[in-house]
Amino acid sequence: MKTSSSEKVENFIHEHLHEDLRVYEAQLKELNAEILEYVQLKAMIESILQNKANGEGFKTQVNIGGNMFMKARADNVDRILVDVGLKVFVEFTIEEALRFVDLRVRVLTKQADVVRDKSIETKAHIKLALLVIGDSQRLHTRDDR
Repeated sequence: MKTSSSEKVENFIHEHLHEDLRVYEAQLKELNAEILEYVQLKAMIESILQNKANGEGFKTQVNIGGNMFMKARADNVDRILVDVGLKVFVEFTIEEALRFVDLRVRVLTKQADVVRDKSIETKAHIKLALLVIGDSQRLHTRDDR
């Protein structure tokens, strides 16, 4: 039994292009989640800077496990620990942390843009392949008449 060219294209779409698209979407979801974490960290750092300028300490709630929170206060917020990746924490001054977070958000945004472009390109390949299949089926239908 011989496989037609449209069946080969359909198999290629389902086995390769849809899988690539799924991978790109998962990568994009991870990158966006990481960007969101850094944006939230930036907001917290800016809040710390504002409180520091007012001569106040920093008040927050800390998750102590099981989504149970405890009020916490830090009088000295000159330095903070930031997760720089792979669960490695680096001690930064508040200003250094803010610069690091800004840089990290820019880098992650560029990575997300690249993955988004690949996803768009893959979607275009899928649409093109489906158009080719549709055109070839219409040609075969006309030839059969």
